[in-house]
Amino acid sequence: MMGVTERIAVLREELRREHLSAFIFPTSDPHNSEYTADHWKGREWISGFNGSAGTAVVTLTSAALWTDSRYFIAAEELLKGTEFQLMKEKVEGTPTIAEWLGRELANAADKAVGIDGMVNSYHSVKELAADLHKQGGITLRANFDPLERIWHGRPAIPEHPVSIHPLKYAGEATCEKLVRIRKALREQHADGMLMTALDDIAWTLNLRGSDVHCNPVFVSYLLISSTSATLYINKVKLTPEVESYLKEEGVGVAPYEQVKKGLKDYFEYNILMDGDEVNDTLYRSVAREVVDAESPIKRMKAIKNEREIAGFRSAMLKDGIAMVKFLKWLGETYKAHKPYETELSVDQKLTALRAEQPLFRGVSFDTIAGYEAHGAIVHYEATAETDVPLLPEGFLLLDSGAQYLDGTTDITRTIALGPLTDEQRRIYTLVLKGHIQIELCKFPSGTRGTQIDVLARQALWREGLNYLHGTGHGVGSYLNVHEGPHQIRMEWKPAPLVAGMTVTDEPGIYLAGRFGVRIENTLLVTPYRETEFGQFLQFESLTLCPIDTTPIVRELLSQEEIDWLNQYHEMVFEQLSPHLEADEREWLRAQTRLL
Repeated sequence: MMGVTERIAVLREELRREHLSAFIFPTSDPHNSEYTADHWKGREWISGFNGSAGTAVVTLTSAALWTDSRYFIAAEELLKGTEFQLMKEKVEGTPTIAEWLGRELANAADKAVGIDGMVNSYHSVKELAADLHKQGGITLRANFDPLERIWHGRPAIPEHPVSIHPLKYAGEATCEKLVRIRKALREQHADGMLMTALDDIAWTLNLRGSDVHCNPVFVSYLLISSTSATLYINKVKLTPEVESYLKEEGVGVAPYEQVKKGLKDYFEYNILMDGDEVNDTLYRSVAREVVDAESPIKRMKAIKNEREIAGFRSAMLKDGIAMVKFLKWLGETYKAHKPYETELSVDQKLTALRAEQPLFRGVSFDTIAGYEAHGAIVHYEATAETDVPLLPEGFLLLDSGAQYLDGTTDITRTIALGPLTDEQRRIYTLVLKGHIQIELCKFPSGTRGTQIDVLARQALWREGLNYLHGTGHGVGSYLNVHEGPHQIRMEWKPAPLVAGMTVTDEPGIYLAGRFGVRIENTLLVTPYRETEFGQFLQFESLTLCPIDTTPIVRELLSQEEIDWLNQYHEMVFEQLSPHLEADEREWLRAQTRLL
């Protein structure tokens, strides 16, 4: 089995044959997915880096990998012993990919770079081509995938069966969604659209799959015209029941690999193609006029209907029950066991408790269970090699979630396992202040998440502390745990917050080699009040789980923040206690007592 060094060597042989001086490997797939099926994990294969975000670049003489702050520590470890140098995104002094290639290829005979147009969006390819041209006339070629030749034993595209998502959870029939989509397209002066995002397709068709780890989606495309809709999918995935269902909903079926032909045969005057989503190859294969605009599906999907909101409440209740059982076990049981529990064993315990809940379908992402120094690795995932015992001291950062048939959960709790340092207690309290300030926020309709992000950071900034990840992301309804287009983050995101949206609230601080703290609830945007200045909105916590109060430095919290925490804990107890055993209720009562 080839290692990273051997893989780079065979890649370079292919580059020389193709007269290319470099090749770029993104994280994505033909559907611009954040998480991909194994078939498209080319960046991981070539570099050995397995994070969910990053871009690898290999030249004939060098290699580099760009990733964000969530993976700085993990990437340094994973890239050790390879040619890859780590490029820390958003850190001053880090060159862009184009700038780095400009320097690396300054004396190259072939000033040409390769990229696979099937796994890079049209806009990203267009922008990169322009940036490279400025770097001494470097050209970009997007019609070549070296992995087809050099990745021996490459995993096949998944063929898992597709299932119907019941209307009692979806809340709106596919035929009704198609009517709304066509209306939205007309408003954008488009006759049809190509839908490539897998979660958008699953939501539109009220179907779910298991082609991508933790994400209930299936590999496909959906082509919509003013009078028809065609799902491009490997037909082996469709049962007779699903085929009959699609026919009833007015959706035809064609083989996955025939999507290019479908675009060439497309009969309408124009077609909407979201250049941020549609890959470069398919975008360029259309013979009709292209309306390059944001897909209307994301905003539709982000605003949950009544059934979906009810499903979230039900899923959060189940998840809260599992979390209480877990936290009680962690606090009272594991310390009596020696050897101590480990990061992996507590992950397994929590997953098993969630699996006992009705409608459980799996985890919504791989659990992050980071003890002490591992908690400072933002997206740490314990392995047999890195697993450590949990001692009765310090912090355990536990970020986890589940997929239930009626909803998706995402929660982080930082748990004191025993004595803490003054620094740990202070930082925990500052992070909690930021979390509560988002929960308390009231804002006018149309506000963007970027405009309220500072509320989560202001107490941290006063102490010279900051985190580089976003403060909040949307959550799908038995769909992807990360959902847009809205976010709460420092970088400008134009999508407004609208009643019916879900969004997480998860500030954190990470001190490399020491510990990390993050506290996360999933929230629902709801109406607050109407005034002469218009409609105002607020957040409602959907997550039902006590927040550890033992690390809190009480003097750092305002009375308003203490009141919020007490009210939140009262709600958690009232909603969860009827579903718990007597000893569990007693434990929860103690954990939610007034501060």
